[in-house]
Amino acid sequence: MHRVLLLGPDDEARRALHLLIDRRGLAVVAATELATAQKHLADADCDVVMAPPELALEVARALGRPPVVAILRTRDAAMSRTLLEAGIDDVVLEPLDEIAVSIALHHAASVKRVPPLPDRSELSDTPIVGSGPAMEKLRATIRTVAATKTTVLITGETGTGKELVARAVHASSPRAAQKFVAINCAALPEPLLESELFGHVRGAFTDASRDKTGLFVEANHGTIFLDEIGEMPLALQTKLLRVLQQSAVRRVGDNAELPIDVRVIAATLRDLEADVEAGRFREDLFYRLNVVPLQVPPLRERPEDIAQLARYFTKRYAHRHQREVVLTDEVVGALSGQTWPGNVRDLENTIERLVVLAEGPVIDTALLEAVTTVRRAQTPTSPVDENELSIKKATRSLEQDLIRRALGVTLGNRTNAAKLLEISHRALLYKLKEYGIS
Repeated sequence: MHRVLLLGPDDEARRALHLLIDRRGLAVVAATELATAQKHLADADCDVVMAPPELALEVARALGRPPVVAILRTRDAAMSRTLLEAGIDDVVLEPLDEIAVSIALHHAASVKRVPPLPDRSELSDTPIVGSGPAMEKLRATIRTVAATKTTVLITGETGTGKELVARAVHASSPRAAQKFVAINCAALPEPLLESELFGHVRGAFTDASRDKTGLFVEANHGTIFLDEIGEMPLALQTKLLRVLQQSAVRRVGDNAELPIDVRVIAATLRDLEADVEAGRFREDLFYRLNVVPLQVPPLRERPEDIAQLARYFTKRYAHRHQREVVLTDEVVGALSGQTWPGNVRDLENTIERLVVLAEGPVIDTALLEAVTTVRRAQTPTSPVDENELSIKKATRSLEQDLIRRALGVTLGNRTNAAKLLEISHRALLYKLKEYGIS
């Protein structure tokens, strides 16, 4: 690693960070706005980007971008989790010290970025896999709906692939050549969500040091996907309703409206009709969104597709992790016999673990049993002292149990154990030290 791009306001904190990185012998490029930084990003002449959360999220959306470290001003576990889930590679907390910055930069620079799969389907970069009656019906509906401009409400359990369906609608529509912009309405606090969706003008609130184009304007002439729409606060529901009615958006702190031409696709796992009855969701917004409902079936209702999905995910993750592995027929049969409460995402996670942990070219039933043992342990069924009512103590007990199980399955391989536990290697090492597990 040779060069760090510092993105954000030219304030005292950034100047101190600049000096700190200088002392490590690294070159520093500074920019106050993303537009100024675009040349460095396009020329790939920086190895890591460090920026406040809002700018870090914008960089993280770019294809082929370098690793990104977000700088938080205050300790906020929920925000840190949201940033990491959105693709940010690491998070550091002000006031910054040399050790924390060094660890974050080293971790971010060590992230291996994998190029996307070359395969494309007629509907989407990631195909809708499954040839059973339920999926054939869903595909037919997608083709019909895609030709129109109407809003679509996609419903289904967690892990069924609602965003995949939304992308398929967009890819099959006349807007396919335009942008598809997605946001999870449950992932951001209300003020940040409002700014992300509708944009803001400089000075609209504290830290609004520049104008921001919201996602509705970014998606102009294309499609915006509002995932987990049922979690949107009521105040923002009112503003969203006006956008749908007027085909115009008003940025936070602005008096003027910007005309837009955007197709809106929303998704939820909630029963919005029940939420309307309970006063948690606006009735008029519900009817605006629910013009064309699309129900994505859970995996248990299409077990005939599990074998095809399993083989598809095996091929996909073998390519991603540069492995040459295949599933035996016995493993495919065993996978088809499971219920998969987390639906397709649950199956996909299991397949990736199998690919990563396979010692040879064949994934057999012994490895499947080891992986599914840990998978079952990750559900809240591990025994806890019935007299123990402290959530903190019970959580520690469960964590220790899962770590020991994962280390047992991987024969002490900490890297693979961290992958099984779905935490970073650094987090696992910290927990091993904390719990005294050797």
